[in-house]
Formats: sequence, C-alpha cells, structure tokens
Amino acid sequence: MPAHPPRSRTTTRRPRAALAVTATLAAAAVALPPALASASPDEPRHSGPQGLAPATESDFQRDADAVRATGAVGVQARVTGGRTTPASGPRTVTSGTADIRTGRAVPADGYFRIASNTKTFVATVVLQLSAEGKLALDDTVERWLPGLVRGNGNDGRRITLRHLLQHTSGIHDDYPGFDSAAQYYVKRFDPYTPRQLVERALRHRPDFRPGKGWAYSNVGYMLLGMVIEKATGRTWHAEVRERLLKPLGLRHTYHPGGSPSVRTPHARGYQRFATAPKLVDVTLLKDANASGGLIGTTADLNRFFRALLGGKVLKPAQLKEMKRTVPLNKEFQVPYPGARYGLGLMKNKLPCGGWYWSHGGDEIGYMSRNAVTDDGRAAVTASMSTEWSTSAADTLPQHRAAIRMVTRELCARRDLPYRQH
Repeated sequence: MPAHPPRSRTTTRRPRAALAVTATLAAAAVALPPALASASPDEPRHSGPQGLAPATESDFQRDADAVRATGAVGVQARVTGGRTTPASGPRTVTSGTADIRTGRAVPADGYFRIASNTKTFVATVVLQLSAEGKLALDDTVERWLPGLVRGNGNDGRRITLRHLLQHTSGIHDDYPGFDSAAQYYVKRFDPYTPRQLVERALRHRPDFRPGKGWAYSNVGYMLLGMVIEKATGRTWHAEVRERLLKPLGLRHTYHPGGSPSVRTPHARGYQRFATAPKLVDVTLLKDANASGGLIGTTADLNRFFRALLGGKVLKPAQLKEMKRTVPLNKEFQVPYPGARYGLGLMKNKLPCGGWYWSHGGDEIGYMSRNAVTDDGRAAVTASMSTEWSTSAADTLPQHRAAIRMVTRELCARRDLPYRQH
C-alpha cells in the first residue's frame, strides 16, 4: 500500500496498462458496487470439490464468445506450449467481427496495439543493459537525465531506475486521453512528445516518496526510454528491435514510427465513449512512446513471454530481479486481487493453484490480456478490439471475462482443473 493514497486525477488518462483496465477504473474502483468489487476471476466462487472440472478444448471457444458477450466487438486468442498431447499445439480462437461495417471475420493472428505489453520489452532492455554494466538499477534518474525531474516535490536525485521499472517512483501519472469522439478526431494525429508528458506530470506533487508506495506510471517508462537512449546512443525501440525482436524472430512486432495505421490483417479498434451513442472507430492513432507504443500479434507475444520466463532472454540474476515483486495499491487490487508487480512484469494467482506472469495492455480501441507459466512452457494471449471510456462497472466484465479465458486455458495446458463458477 502507498504511504499516502493517490490523489484524485484531474484529467482523464488514456488507458495504457492492463492494470488500468480503463482510464476510469483506477479512480473509480473504490466506489464500485460491492458485487463488482468482491467478484474476481482469479478467486472464483465454487462450492467445494464438485466445483472443480477440467477445462476442455471447447472451453477456449466458449470463453472467447463470453468475452464478446460483454461488449467486445472482436476477440482473438492464442495458446502456445504446455502439455505434450496431440491437442497441445498452438491453437487460436476468434469471436465477433473485425469490422462492424462489413462483418469481416476476425483474423486469427491479426495485428493490434499491444499497449503496455511494451513495458515488459523496455524493462527487459534495461535489465540487459544492467547485466552489461552500462547502467545500474539503483542509478538515479538524475544520473542519466540531469535536471529533468525537478519541481513540486519531484526530485530525480531520489528516484532510481528500479523505482521507475516497478512503479514505485511516486511520479503522478497525468496521462492525457480522449473524453469524447470529438477530441479523438481533433487530437489523434497530434501526439505529445515524451518530454511534454514528463513536464505535464511534474506539474503535480508526487503521490508518495520514492519507494514508499505503488502507483502505475506511464511517465516512468517514458523516462526509461530516455535513459536507454542516453546509455546506448539509440532510441528505445531500436534497442528493442536489435536485442529482442530480431534474435527471437518476432517478425510481427514493430514500432509504427509516425504512421497512425495498424498493419494488415487487423481487427479495427473501437471505443465506447460515454458521450457517443454508438461505437467509434479509433483504429488510426499516432502515439508510439516507450510506455506502450508497439504493435504486434498474439503469436509474437506468446513467443516473447515464453522466451523471457524460460530464461532465454535475461541472465538468471536479472530475471530474478525482474521477478522481485511488491503489492499493487488498493485501487488496482480490484481488477487484480492479490497481484504483485516486479520490474515490468506482473504476478497473479492462478485459479488452479500457483501463480502466472503477465502484463497485458489497454490502448484506445484495444485491450489485451495474457498469462504465462513461471517456467515459460505455456502462454496464452487474448486481444479484444474494444475499449471503454464510460465507467469501471462497464469495463470490468470484459476484463474479467478475458482473465477467465487466459487462465482457464493456461490451467488446461498444465493439466490442472480450473475452479468453475
């Protein structure tokens, strides 16, 4: 828990984290109705042994349909790895439509904005640089970005790279978003620069002293992107490309640069605005910073997370550091009860026992959720081409249905029973 509770947000933030669920969720979570606040896909209701049942192959499709039933326009999900039976190969399911105008089918491995899954890539690069002695996790922000983080109680001399990676810096995350379709149409091709977003955040006093709490901060990862550039002489996404995408064969993950488009094939992204009676197509967007700027596929994300947790990307010491976790704050325990956060990686309870690792992401028009075993043997990723800017109560059903889908399938790949509702 933070030493001081987070202050109310003065602006609506565009969601960037699976932890955020939507821009409104973190701020509204404590005011949710008791039924929503207490329900959890990680600890579902059951009635003793008769509530236990093994997942079947058809559950994956039914769960995808259940996600669509919460209001998602299109759903695609992929599971990779796990038990060595004939049914254990890569498997995909889709539900809904990729385009409400044409009724086009959802592509089984279409591109989507992976949003805050990007943070795990950025954190991995920082940890590799640490192993190479090019920086240290306990370096201060001031050491790399002198004079940048100052004012209103913010002090880069007291904030370390570890704090940024783990969201324990206390930097207030004033990340601007779109409150309406009109705002989206006006601002979608006019992104803020990382420096502008840092300056915006520093207009606020910190949420707590560095290391004395937990609060999700997209701005922290923008600062990490700047540090990577200072330490290597190349942009953060160039380092991600050379260190991770190329070596792992992630040919369908990329940084869009100045392009607002998503490569084909893809499901179009839709937003539910409180101010608009109909879904708004928000596929086009210029916003590609280190807090969530990559675009990819479910297959590539599974491959990346399996390689990472399987020990093929980081040295043992750095992977151990990445998996050192702290609890989320009260607001984020609502969508993720019992979850803990490491360095760009989240640890969650599995309904069949034990834990899984993930990150996931939320960007306007796209939500993604994933789950990977501790040893990297199996991974599941789901993408939904719908986001919400209405209320936490509206968003939570889609989030929870997606978590149910990825965790049930991960349990099936571990040959363990899923606790049914």
